[in-house]
Amino acid sequence: MSVAIDFDRVSVTYTGATEPTLREVDLRVDEGELCLVVGRTGSGKSTLLGAVNGLVPHFTGGTLAGRVTVLGRDTSEHRPRDLADVVGVVGQDPLLGFVTDTVEEELAYGMEQLALPAGVMRKRVEETIDLLGLADLRRRPLRDLSGGQQQRVAIGAVLTTHPRVLVLDEPTSALDPAAAEEVLAAITRLVHDLGVTVLMAEHRLERVLQYADRLVHLLPGGRVEDGDPATLVATATVAPPVVELGRLAHWSPLPLSVRDARRLAGPLRDRLDLAAPRVAVAPQSTPTQDVLVASDVVVRYGQTVAVAGVDLTLRCGEVCALVGRNGAGKSSLLWALQGSGRRDRGRVLLKPEPFGEVLDPARLDPQRARRIVGLVPQEPSDLLYLDAVGAECARADAESERPAGSCAALLERLAPGIDPASHPRDVSEGQRLALVLAIQLSADPTVLLLDEPTRGLDYGAKRRLRDVVHELTARGRCVVISTHDVEFVAETADRVVVMADGEVVADGPTSEVILASPAFAPQVAKIVAPQQFMTVRQVRDELAAVPS
Repeated sequence: MSVAIDFDRVSVTYTGATEPTLREVDLRVDEGELCLVVGRTGSGKSTLLGAVNGLVPHFTGGTLAGRVTVLGRDTSEHRPRDLADVVGVVGQDPLLGFVTDTVEEELAYGMEQLALPAGVMRKRVEETIDLLGLADLRRRPLRDLSGGQQQRVAIGAVLTTHPRVLVLDEPTSALDPAAAEEVLAAITRLVHDLGVTVLMAEHRLERVLQYADRLVHLLPGGRVEDGDPATLVATATVAPPVVELGRLAHWSPLPLSVRDARRLAGPLRDRLDLAAPRVAVAPQSTPTQDVLVASDVVVRYGQTVAVAGVDLTLRCGEVCALVGRNGAGKSSLLWALQGSGRRDRGRVLLKPEPFGEVLDPARLDPQRARRIVGLVPQEPSDLLYLDAVGAECARADAESERPAGSCAALLERLAPGIDPASHPRDVSEGQRLALVLAIQLSADPTVLLLDEPTRGLDYGAKRRLRDVVHELTARGRCVVISTHDVEFVAETADRVVVMADGEVVADGPTSEVILASPAFAPQVAKIVAPQQFMTVRQVRDELAAVPS
């Protein structure tokens, strides 16, 4: 079989770094193979992907030792533009890669640069629009799209050029479960029907592991191991719930999909049946008083109604998850609640203290607003403007009147090992998100709004974020999390609000809402049904109380 990508003793060391990000990597990816790259946040996955088309080191700087060849072309002799006809790349932040204004223009742009005939371009644009469900968006401005919609357009813009090698950095991180399945189905069709080679990094392994032909696992210290997915996940530093459940139940080989796990789970379900029937729920805080009341909130963008008369009451001590398909209005609602976003109709009232005055966040000065209601946006870099991570942390401490080092300590807890001298835009997407989370948390707001806070985070980082969120609610704070990460919702949220077409269509306890939904049910729930457990931790606790 022909080799598509060949890493020969490759090491990458960035300028100013004392240790290489990648160390003596030997890796060969065959043509027509779907290769999944996994590892902890900041382990070097983006560097590995960037080396495939020459972005590393031609664009990023630093030193690359060894040799990388793609379809016989040496990346040391071919810059990214020289590989554009054979390698398509979709980065973590799709907005940074857009060069036109509308969806249709962006889909055609890459083909225009390759000088393809107009008839070919039109045909491929239509094929891609149908493949990724973009028909309703074709004339929409790119900046008006939700994060998930932008991700689909970015993937489509690459697919229209028909690359032989496709490099994807977290392609489903901003997509709802249904949209993620559509994108992954399209990618697997490219692999199986057209022989496209795919190198994909992804933290949400529960979505993609079952499709992988090979796993590339980045280890601490920049080294890499690769092999059969079912073999490597047995000891990998990151693993999805289906694998963790398999480890708990001692299944061999470990299942990679819900279907495989269901076939093995009969004895496990029998043991769980011995327990008293109950509904297992996420660890809950005890909500107390109302802290934010939104009434008839409407947000419009031109003729588009993003939020259509939403009523929502939030309480102290509560973790509320906001879920729904891409474009449902979740981000627009968060910005309206925070006060700096559009609100064309309706009221938002805050009562930050038990007997304090009632406030409208839109009428507060930014400094006071940040201490009452904080928001971490989908694009965390929008809140960063200094040239070093340490400087951002120091500014956060000063603005929040916290002791020096408070923000840095919180950042170290969320994402250990970030060099304070690093530029915020040079760290990974997950590390950048952790930085903004630490900055916003340093203000200790009464209400904290998080928009897709798990993008770029590995499972360990998500657990640390979950613990921080629960500590906040234990102190009476309210946290609202807009997310497509149903596994994080199952572990973290007390309550789930489902949005569709700008409206709230469901609102209730986490267990009631997500267990009743095939789209939002976590892996464990699907495996052990009809038993109503949502997480591996709940199953482990239950088994400990049941005789063997």
